Parts: sequence; structure tokens; C-alpha cells
Amino acid sequence: MALIVHKYGGTSMGSTERIRNVAKRVAKWVRAGHQLVVVPSAMSGETNRLLGLAKELFPGTPSDAVCRELDMLASTGEQVSVGLLSIALQAEGVPAVSFTGWQVPVRTDSAYTKARIESIADERVRGELAAGKVVVITGFQGIDDKGHITTLGRGGSDTSAVAVAAALKADECLIYTDVDGVYTTDPRVVPEARRLRSVSFEEMLEMASMGSKVLQIRSVEFAGKYHVPLRVLSSFTPWDIPIEEEARSGTLITFEEDEKMEQAIVSGIAFNRDEAKISILGVPDRPGIAFQILGAVADANIEVDVIIQNVSHEGKTDFSFTVHRNDYARTMEVLKTQVLPNLGTDRVEGDTRICKVSIVGIGMRSHGGIASKMFRALAEDGINIQMISTSEIKTSVVIDEKYMELAVRALHRAFELDQPPAPAQ
Repeated sequence: MALIVHKYGGTSMGSTERIRNVAKRVAKWVRAGHQLVVVPSAMSGETNRLLGLAKELFPGTPSDAVCRELDMLASTGEQVSVGLLSIALQAEGVPAVSFTGWQVPVRTDSAYTKARIESIADERVRGELAAGKVVVITGFQGIDDKGHITTLGRGGSDTSAVAVAAALKADECLIYTDVDGVYTTDPRVVPEARRLRSVSFEEMLEMASMGSKVLQIRSVEFAGKYHVPLRVLSSFTPWDIPIEEEARSGTLITFEEDEKMEQAIVSGIAFNRDEAKISILGVPDRPGIAFQILGAVADANIEVDVIIQNVSHEGKTDFSFTVHRNDYARTMEVLKTQVLPNLGTDRVEGDTRICKVSIVGIGMRSHGGIASKMFRALAEDGINIQMISTSEIKTSVVIDEKYMELAVRALHRAFELDQPPAPAQ
């Protein structure tokens, strides 16, 4: 008997018929002798609907007090899902019980709308599993040390599922989505994109951080930290396919660079159109200036991505960085009220029409000339690069948003990602 965690996304839970199919799939695994914990998202579109109502009532930048209420509101979507799925399971003759994040409890910090998990108690869940029940737990949410409901931010249900799997030391965590695995890039942009049978944890982490929507980055971080076996697969395959076939489908996230793994210099192209660039001009070029700028941004719980500080001229420099587009207005407000008055400059520019395109692959460690090949492919299509960021296994560029799809297609073609890599010798 194995302990398995299933996670189902919003499209998988999008109607009563789809919820019934999820219940039939879970029941199949239970009847095969496995213990099941299920973490479903809110029904497709429900969270956006709820937050849209809040936006009508409070159109401005939300205060901490308003963010607390946003979490109270948004968390109800998952509560509906766990209740409906538990009812559907019982209709299948499978004993089930649902819990919210605060009932488990899932302990988080108090960063409303983007909280981080600190611990998960497992006693109550293990007790229900031992009693022969499927345990259905709300994703995306938890409770802080003051008893307030918190939510984990974009893609938080993935993080919840992997964190639950880590806390329970589950044998595997299966992430069911509306796609059948991890592709070399988005097939909607490049129809020739190819599904990967396996991808390393490091590659998946980079792809998630660079904009791949298949898995949320914090879920990959949890999986890597606690070595949770992870597989991405489709919830739209027939629910009654044999478990052995289902367990081998999709894309496996591996933690070892197996010699038998697919050998590719570049494994995938990730992109993110949800970024904005901010540049502060004429900044004094002195020690501590980066902290003076970004410290205030970090204190506002805003994540910064690509950072560039230009060459100094006459003791002045330009400082540019990117943030998520949803954080753009708040970042500009922090800069204008808390940072610029102390810098001796009020010259700040913003651009919300940019995107980030990245190549990712563990093979980049041992092969030279990969970045230059990337830059040549973009140049041949007349695409100008605004910013560059690199790590050991990825290179990212910030470009004008209107060139994003052209860039992705050019890079996919340049690195021949539509062709299966040769097996290791």
C-alpha cells in the first residue's frame, strides 16, 4: 500500500461532471489498495470572480487590512471544491472527509495574499487515513499564528499539495492538470513542441521561475528540498485507464541526473509576459545603493527578478530591475514615497510592455557558446535585447512583449527542440 497525494487544478474541478470524473479516478486508486490525500483547486474562474467582486468595492491598492479580507474571501473557493469532491467520493462508495487549511492545520506566516507555509500538522490526516478514508484538503490556504486565514498566492494549490506530500512523507505526488506533461515550450505558441518524458528538478525549477505555467515555483522548491517524487499528468485522460499506465504517463520530475535520461543541451524554452521593468536614472554610484533601493521593495513583500546596474559616469549610474506586472503600481509607489526622496533623483521610468524569454538545460553546464547561439537567433529575427540574466543552466533575456512569440519560435527552431535528443551512450 502506497500513500499518494493527488492535486487537481481548477479546470479539472470546473463542473460537477468533471468533479465526478475526479472522484472516479481517486476511487480507482483507493480500490487498488492505496491511501489517498487529494488537494483540489477552486473551480475554474471562481477565485477571479471573487476577487473581481472585491475590486468593484475597493478599486485602489489594498491595505494590509483589506488584504486580510481578500484572503478570507478567496479561500472560500477551495472550501467549495473539497466539499463537493468529498460528496462525489461518497457517491462512489468511498469514505471521504474534507478539511480546510486551518483544520489540518497548515501553519503560515502573516503575509496576506502571498503567505509562506511554515509547518503542516499530520496527526489528524493520518488518523483519518488509518480509518480508511480519503482525505480532501483545501489547497492555496492556511492559518497564521494569530488564527487569521491566509492564502499562498498564484498557483498556491500546487505548493499546498507538495507540502502536504512532504509532511506525510508520501510515496508520490501526482499533479493533474489540463496538459499531459511538461513540454519543450508552450504548444499553443510552437505547435511542434515536444512532451518531455522526464526533466531534472533543477531544470523544472528554472523553467517554473522563468515563466512556465505547468508548476508553480514554490511547489518545485518544496519538492526539491524534501525530495518529493513528483509527476505532472493530465486529468482529461479516461479515468478508468489502468493505474500502471497512468503512473508512467506525463512527465517525471527527477532528482538525479541519470545517465539514461534524455541528453539535451537545452531542454526547454520558458517565457513570462507578466513582467514590468523599472529604471531609476542618475542614481549615485556608491556602496549600498542597491540595498537602499531594493530593501524598501523587499520590505513591501515584492519579489524582484532581473537586476542590472549600468556603468558609472561622473559618479552616477542607472539601476534597472523587473517585478511582476501585478506589483508594478505598488513598486512605483514605494519608490516614489520611500526611496527616491533619499536618492537625490526623481527620474524613474517604467515599462509594462516587456516579457522574459529563457532557455533552460542542464547540458548548458558542459557546453560553451549556448548564449551566443541564443543571441544570434534573436538577432536574425530583428529582436532587440533589453536585459540579460544567466545562471549555470539558463539564460534569460528581457525583450519587447510584441516579439515574444517570434522569439520563442526562433529559439525552439535554433536548438532543434522538436527533435528527440539522442540517448546517452
